[in-house]
Amino acid sequence: MSKFWSPFVKDLVPYVPGEQPKLAKLVKLNTNENPYGPSPKAIAAMQAELNDNLRLYPDPNSDRLKQAVADYYGVQTAQVFVGNGSDEVLAHAFHGLFQHGQPLLFPDISYSFYPVYCGLYGIDSVQVPLDEQFQIRVEDYARPNGGIIFPNPNAPTGSPLALEAIERLLKANPDTVVLVDEAYIDFGGETAISLVDKYPNLLVSQTLSKSRSLAGLRVGIAVGHPDLIEALERIKNSFNSYPLDRMAIAGAAAAFEDKAYFEQTCQRVIESREAVVAGLQKLGFEVLPSKANFVFARHPGKDAATLAAGLREQGVIVRHFKQQRIAQFLRITIGTPEQNQALLDALQGL
Repeated sequence: MSKFWSPFVKDLVPYVPGEQPKLAKLVKLNTNENPYGPSPKAIAAMQAELNDNLRLYPDPNSDRLKQAVADYYGVQTAQVFVGNGSDEVLAHAFHGLFQHGQPLLFPDISYSFYPVYCGLYGIDSVQVPLDEQFQIRVEDYARPNGGIIFPNPNAPTGSPLALEAIERLLKANPDTVVLVDEAYIDFGGETAISLVDKYPNLLVSQTLSKSRSLAGLRVGIAVGHPDLIEALERIKNSFNSYPLDRMAIAGAAAAFEDKAYFEQTCQRVIESREAVVAGLQKLGFEVLPSKANFVFARHPGKDAATLAAGLREQGVIVRHFKQQRIAQFLRITIGTPEQNQALLDALQGL
């Protein structure tokens, strides 16, 4: 431990991302990356930015991207915030919206960055257990809080929460922010952005890493009441006044504008997911209902850690979590049909 550290640093427990193996020819189904590339129009837009203008700062407000998001969702640009991946957007929300002296509520099985940000910003939290079917129970959040956050669909389970249930949650918590983290919403879920005009305490975050195949670009967004967006802008402009570079703004805007390509690739992932679910069930796996680009599965007669190790020996990488409640589950990203078949073939021999 360095004597130069600020005192709080020694107590931080950083987020551990999914492994990015360097080996070639792996079937990599552990980090929920999209198996299909970005929109060709997004690539062309980014290539067009590779010129002498890179010596100039980008637009600090990312107006082109905010307009593309506003047009896509039918909201005002004052209701849109953008940042370097949804993780940065979430960080600003934790910093600017959840420090009220009451605990932040989120599910016990959820995105593991939430407790990391609570540690970073000194926010008390309560992890609310999912039910026996690993679903969120809205009534369990009827307690004093300084905010509520959850992924929808949830991660790593993939299970969705209906819009009607989200609305009940918003009505029951009018005095605190409810942040719906929609990293995987485009694979069959229903976005809560349709509710932002009705509920000033609702903030919805999304990422372009999953459904728009731009994980390498690092672009995230939030949509909500202008008052919530202003708080995020104040934090951003006190931290990093030029969050998105020229290529990110151009590529992300073009990705939102290319609706046909987006819908086509999402549909391909959805169809593959259903095929993987059927294949896993045929092999005796229990698979939780998923509206994400991954599935969460366990086998009643086989140990998950042993299965993960066996798959790895055959060049197939999936995600295994050691948390007690989910230690017998594997989180499996949906790949190309060929990758998915390689997974099922490998499991057949284990």
